Amino acid sequence: MKAWVLGNPGELTLVDKPVPRPGTAEVLVRIDATAICATDLEVISHGPPAVVGGEPPFNKNFTPGHEYMGTIVEVGPTVDEFVVGERVAVEIHAGCGRCERCRQGMYTSCLNYGRNYGEFDKGHRANGFTTDGGFAQYAVNHVNTLVRVPQHVSDEVATLIVTAGTAMYGLDVLGGLIAGESLVVTGAGPIGLSAVSVGKALGAGPVILTDIVDSRLEVGKRVGADRVINASSENVVDAVQKLTNGRGADLVFECSGASNAVNEAIHMLKRGGRVCLGAFSNTPSLVDIGHVVSNNIYLYGIRGEGQSAVKRAASLIAQKKLDPSPLHTHTFAFDQLLEAIRYFSDKVDGAIKVVIKPQEFRD
Repeated sequence: MKAWVLGNPGELTLVDKPVPRPGTAEVLVRIDATAICATDLEVISHGPPAVVGGEPPFNKNFTPGHEYMGTIVEVGPTVDEFVVGERVAVEIHAGCGRCERCRQGMYTSCLNYGRNYGEFDKGHRANGFTTDGGFAQYAVNHVNTLVRVPQHVSDEVATLIVTAGTAMYGLDVLGGLIAGESLVVTGAGPIGLSAVSVGKALGAGPVILTDIVDSRLEVGKRVGADRVINASSENVVDAVQKLTNGRGADLVFECSGASNAVNEAIHMLKRGGRVCLGAFSNTPSLVDIGHVVSNNIYLYGIRGEGQSAVKRAASLIAQKKLDPSPLHTHTFAFDQLLEAIRYFSDKVDGAIKVVIKPQEFRD
């Protein structure tokens, strides 16, 4: 098969690799579409959170990419949960299945992260992070990581099912969303826009979205935002307080990663409110802890899409209560990956979710 592999930092090369074979409780997926994520860019340029053989992933014949979907073409021993020919979206993390976090359904926080090599192989898998990922034509996945793609959903949009699952998981970690609670989402990237659409589908009201790019705020309106705030021209805390009649919001889902975003989030909340942190920040944040304590505010962090949230997101999409299609903006052939990454990273032509098709090449 053809696959992209990571050499030195920032160096991707298209090569031939053997097609992997599924083991017990695994299937072989022909990858039909793979979306590019900001975390892929971190892996390609810096290494973490990818760990291959206990070390950074550079020059190890490692294939990145973790947001993919495809068609099952082979099943391993004991697999009767899925059959050849089914279209599936793929969660990233299988976890080790044996540590206490995996047993709690928190497999994205597996205590054996990266331990899938050598004498003390614990069996952990995180495709695109600790095992080969989706910038390839085929990949092996554990049955626990698969969700069926609704018939009406295109391959490109199916890559967004996991993103919607991440948003669902964030709301789970916040303690759930009760219909009628107000939700602020800060940052109109793919996860933030997914949080808007999932929150709306679950009955949040109002749903308020903040960002600094008007075109992304317009997409936010299309997926369910009741109000949008451009943080480059308005004081977002004042605007949220005004929209909530001075009481503050019930929930904030922080998806921007901006250094000031956490402190702004806690001041958007009413007393007893809750914040979910869903973005990696590149710099430390200063937070008014006195305000957190005196107002009984709760802070939660998530990584990825735990507790089978992806299956619930897929169910909402199947029922047409959730439509992630406005987030998909561009599609490229497999050998155009480098150009696709440029479109995604530079937001060329309003790019939000950029997808490559591993079975398609330019003429």
